[in-house]
Amino acid sequence: MPGSFHSSANETSSTYNPGEFCIDEYRPIRVVVIGAGFSGITAGIRFPQKIPKVDLTIYEKSAGVGGTWFNNRYPGLACDIPAHCYQLTFEEKRDWSAFYAPGSEIREYLQGIVDKYKLMRYIKLRHEMVQAKYDEPSGKWHLRIRRPNPETGEIEEIEDVADVLVTAFGSLTRWRLPDIEGINDYKGELHHSAGFDPLDKTWQEVADGWSDKKVGVIGVGSSALQLVPALQPRVSKLVNYVRGQTWLAVPFAANTFANLLGRDPGAAEDFTFTEEERERFRTDPEFYKKFRYTLETEINSLHSSTLQGTPMQEMGRELFRKNMEKKLAKKPEILKTLLPDFPVACRRLTPGPGYLEALCEDNVDFVSTPIKRFTEKGIELADGTQHDLDVVFCATGYDTSFQMPFDIIGRNGVKLNDKWNPHPVHYLSVCVEDFPNMFMSLGPNSGVGSGSLLALIEFEILYACQAVAKMQRERLKSMEIKAEAQRDYDQYLENYFPKSVYAAKCRSWYKAGKEEGRIVGLWPGSTLHALKSLEHPRWEDYNYEPLDPVENRMYWLGDGQTYAEKTLTGDRAWYLAEEYIDRPPVPSDSS
Repeated sequence: MPGSFHSSANETSSTYNPGEFCIDEYRPIRVVVIGAGFSGITAGIRFPQKIPKVDLTIYEKSAGVGGTWFNNRYPGLACDIPAHCYQLTFEEKRDWSAFYAPGSEIREYLQGIVDKYKLMRYIKLRHEMVQAKYDEPSGKWHLRIRRPNPETGEIEEIEDVADVLVTAFGSLTRWRLPDIEGINDYKGELHHSAGFDPLDKTWQEVADGWSDKKVGVIGVGSSALQLVPALQPRVSKLVNYVRGQTWLAVPFAANTFANLLGRDPGAAEDFTFTEEERERFRTDPEFYKKFRYTLETEINSLHSSTLQGTPMQEMGRELFRKNMEKKLAKKPEILKTLLPDFPVACRRLTPGPGYLEALCEDNVDFVSTPIKRFTEKGIELADGTQHDLDVVFCATGYDTSFQMPFDIIGRNGVKLNDKWNPHPVHYLSVCVEDFPNMFMSLGPNSGVGSGSLLALIEFEILYACQAVAKMQRERLKSMEIKAEAQRDYDQYLENYFPKSVYAAKCRSWYKAGKEEGRIVGLWPGSTLHALKSLEHPRWEDYNYEPLDPVENRMYWLGDGQTYAEKTLTGDRAWYLAEEYIDRPPVPSDSS
């Protein structure tokens, strides 16, 4: 195992030839990113910005950018946190149509960023990673990618080599149909929520063709909570099959939303922005900034609600119970089945606007009897009841085990899937022992129970940028997290979560779809805690190998000059540029 550079006292007087390069005459470095969702798009912006002479390629298996927002197009798809809190820090969008933005607008937002920064020069669509293997002698990643041949369209495999590999494909990408007997016998229209494709239509146009149809929705997770209210007014009959229990939150920051816009907080819920409000966002930057900053502050103030027994947890439990009780007054029997006995936020918490109201409509049935099997015409329940259905949506989630669909092979032939069995082990969600020069965004334990996920994505990508900058600047062949650092972080994970609500007994993707066990989906702390943890990397937690066959650790200092001096080109007073000057505050007379 490589370690830190070393030299003895006897070597200090030996002959040493400094490198024949300037300290900032950086070597070209090749970075390959897997995935073009929020993480990959952020990487496409930050790596060229932060790393000189970077050779960047982003491989995306789908036919478009956006990741889960490109692949998900089911009826009712929308952001389940305020849209103003679901955008990159440096890319404002001032014309969201609604507080909970529809999926189509988020796709447009992402495509707009790709276009603005001209990222398609780096992105290769319909390129699916087949294998990534680390080559120890060269310190490079050897990649195999499956793609359609540009001329013939036939599927072929190509090879690539990278100095650094960045995984940016997230955990909520690999959907699967539920393991229910007879599912292949069903003759009606069957969809997984993540696999629904309206082709050249909108989901509304497709759903409007179901006005005389009987439709089933299996599940009570975030997708089902959006599907049910979207479909209910458009279909003849809707049946929601619910296996478990869940908390329905009051809409996040609803009072703040109303107060900032000058609306009546007690009025009926309407989270669509008026044209006047959108115009104010567009033309009044101070108002927009205050709106966004206030919302972000509020969602970053909820962390204590995720800890067992706190006043905020108990207050949330009472508030949500009363809200569910009120909205299900027409069908109180649903409340008895749906209301959980586990803490608020044990499962992913979502407000699900309109879901409870939809359940109370006359054309909706709420069914908690377990499903026995699919039939040719529909679904048979465990008690023998038969339901004929024309369309069935399985809103049954994703494979969240962090078992990769392709082999990532590290040092000494270690496979990541083997390393992550029975559960993922890693360091700060960004890297793994035995996998040098590999960094992750939205890897294990990257989700957030409250706060801004996109801020965390940005900081994970910036962490990877800092690591690559260090490799390039200091002429490193490899950097790899130390086993003891990974062990200590794993111990932190194990001992943080027992005090949280996530450790309670409830089935959740936070626990890889299990009721009990290891928390693999969430950061062990608040979002702000994650940002502070990632902001300043602990380089002492890594082992390094030098690129050059020189033992002197200071070889990277080169020939004693910078490139601008050597060539008499470029900025030779860069330290006077405004972005470099750290202007200290001047004390006032009263301080």
